[in-house]
Amino acid sequence: MPVIVDTLALVGTGLIGGSFALALKEAGAVRTVFGVGRNPARLTVARELGLIDRTADWAEAGQADCILLALPVGETETVLRQLAPHLKPGAIVTDAGSTKANVVAAAHAALGARFADFVPGHPIAGSEQSGPGAARADLYRGKRVVLTPQAGTRGEATATVRALWEAAGAQVETLDAALHDRVFAAVSHLPHLAAFALVDELAQRADSEIFFRFAASGFRDFTRIAGSSPEMWRDIALANRTAVLAELDAYVEALQAIRAAVSAEDAETLLKLFARARAAREHWMKTQDV
Repeated sequence: MPVIVDTLALVGTGLIGGSFALALKEAGAVRTVFGVGRNPARLTVARELGLIDRTADWAEAGQADCILLALPVGETETVLRQLAPHLKPGAIVTDAGSTKANVVAAAHAALGARFADFVPGHPIAGSEQSGPGAARADLYRGKRVVLTPQAGTRGEATATVRALWEAAGAQVETLDAALHDRVFAAVSHLPHLAAFALVDELAQRADSEIFFRFAASGFRDFTRIAGSSPEMWRDIALANRTAVLAELDAYVEALQAIRAAVSAEDAETLLKLFARARAAREHWMKTQDV
């Protein structure tokens, strides 16, 4: 594969950023990768693992052909303001955040006229593991990546970011930013909040030890994502507040309906609900090609 960009700067060298760099290096789509971050120890590990070729400061990062922000969404505006004065002409900035409307607003505020070079993105891949040691070259292979370019986004910038994700093995789609946030509030953000809530509720019980001792595969599967980064999910919940609140209300209503059926010993309603949910999930699973 031909080189797509000579230099890539990663702001955040953990699972998401590190996997992106590894995939592009493996594909021969990038020549040099810089690492930028607030944690020197993690940058050292990233360099030792081959995720980055060397560390860089903000001035050097701004001279890269493409800069990927792989960090909690709440830090987006602060980081972009540090980068903005150093961006060379034509440098492309993109991100990997799980919310988009707030990221777009942050980019508008921080980049000014350079907003045209910002391509909002969201890879639909990950793990409950984090840090440079969790990065792997195949993380995005066959997975979807959503881009939410704006009316003023430079077409060439979007095309380059698309090409980079495709080189990493991803299937790239585009969505309106607001629609993106509504969709992912339901299918990603809500499940994470539900998992965190269940584990925390059990953990706060005086006799929690016995519950965890007998928890098995169902509990493990449902709560796996409660092992994700608390900092990241705090930021996501607050950044996508309106959509998350709507989904929480809908979920609470659904749980209350189940509670009412259980309380009334309404076997028929429970059976219909469970069968409908199973059929919907089976249909979804059959449509998955990734």
